[in-house]
Amino acid sequence: MIADIQKDAQNKMQQTVDHVREDLATIRTGRAHPAMFSKIQADYYGAPTPLQQLATFTSTDPRSLLITPFDRSAIAGIEKAIRDSDLGVNPSNDGNSIRIVMPELTEERRKEYVKLARHKAEEARVAVRNVRRHAMDQLKKLQKEGEIGEDELSRAEKAMDASTKKFVDSVDEVLKAKEAELSEI
Repeated sequence: MIADIQKDAQNKMQQTVDHVREDLATIRTGRAHPAMFSKIQADYYGAPTPLQQLATFTSTDPRSLLITPFDRSAIAGIEKAIRDSDLGVNPSNDGNSIRIVMPELTEERRKEYVKLARHKAEEARVAVRNVRRHAMDQLKKLQKEGEIGEDELSRAEKAMDASTKKFVDSVDEVLKAKEAELSEI
């Protein structure tokens, strides 16, 4: 019973770390990479569709990206979705593909992105701690019902604290890597 609660909590904590890793990948840096477009959806025959399902992405150099749609009729929708996004890029269309050149980030914009990354990481830390709190509530409920003893609860609490620390440290490592990527010129 205790092992099930701990395993479930660890799975949820790992999902939180994975989510923050994906979330931080969408924050634009000076480099062009396909993950920046993972949350953008284009209108394709009346349905919002993720760009990854509509096109291939090719990085021609560190600051430019070539997007080649599978269906040429989707070019206008893809171009509009990119232009309307918060990436701050202006796509150019040659009829067959869309070229995106990433402008250099200003120092002020870099600081904004670092602040945004820190905010997302803090949300992830809070989520990990909430998973721990929920698991501890379940364990305390088991103790009240007499299914586990005080010693077992104490051991489980120490194990949950260790897991929480491990996953919070993972979030910090992901944040540190993103901050380094953002501050790199």
